[in-house]
Amino acid sequence: MGKVVNLNKYREKKERDERATRTTEVRPKSGHTKKERAASKTEALRHDQTLDDKQIEEPEGPPGKG
Repeated sequence: MGKVVNLNKYREKKERDERATRTTEVRPKSGHTKKERAASKTEALRHDQTLDDKQIEEPEGPPGKG
């Protein structure tokens, strides 16, 4: 007698493979990966922080009355 085979596993694997190929085709059109977006966001925050650290603060009050 033959071995019992679960066809759902084959169907699910086929769907996963199709989804993977579809995402590799669509990804360049839609932009960056999640990892790239997180890296660029972190870099932007770091850049803003360094600019804020270098900013010279103006003294309060009108000039000449100090």
